[in-house]
Amino acid sequence: MLRILIPFVFLLAGLGGGVAAGLMLGGGDASDGVDEAALEAEASPAEAEEGDDDAEAAEETEENAPGPNADREYVRLNNQFIVPIVRHGTVRSMAVLSLTVEVAPGQNEAVYQREPRLRDAFLRVLFAHANAGGFDGSFTASEAMLPLREALREAAVGVLGEIASDVLIVDIVRQDA
Repeated sequence: MLRILIPFVFLLAGLGGGVAAGLMLGGGDASDGVDEAALEAEASPAEAEEGDDDAEAAEETEENAPGPNADREYVRLNNQFIVPIVRHGTVRSMAVLSLTVEVAPGQNEAVYQREPRLRDAFLRVLFAHANAGGFDGSFTASEAMLPLREALREAAVGVLGEIASDVLIVDIVRQDA
């Protein structure tokens, strides 16, 4: 029992330390207050010109061919989801996921206002997926992830309504005991 409990305690302690360090360091994006163009120009004039050409080409491509979700915004949920994988009454491993919700423009605040209910709905889906063996074997295979993606999307629409169009699994890790 102690062999299984120790990795879980270390995972929670590491997660807590990472969150605390992120909060102490400001928790903002790395690009806050940084002029990316100035950094590119400092690197090398030739590299800066290439970067400008690449940026212009990317902008032209985006303008000429907007994607199907060009009118969407993405809201990354603040905390990761930790899902214990229990077999025969013991925690065999843990899955850690980071999720982002795709919403209609201007609906970011609605997601944050309903985040507790949204997290609860996502955890229900994740626990059911884990109990059904969804995180066993090659759990990241496309066909294995499809039911999880669909269930997460349905849970988001159930809580947020039609402002939610999809749920993106940004990070996923399984830590075996």
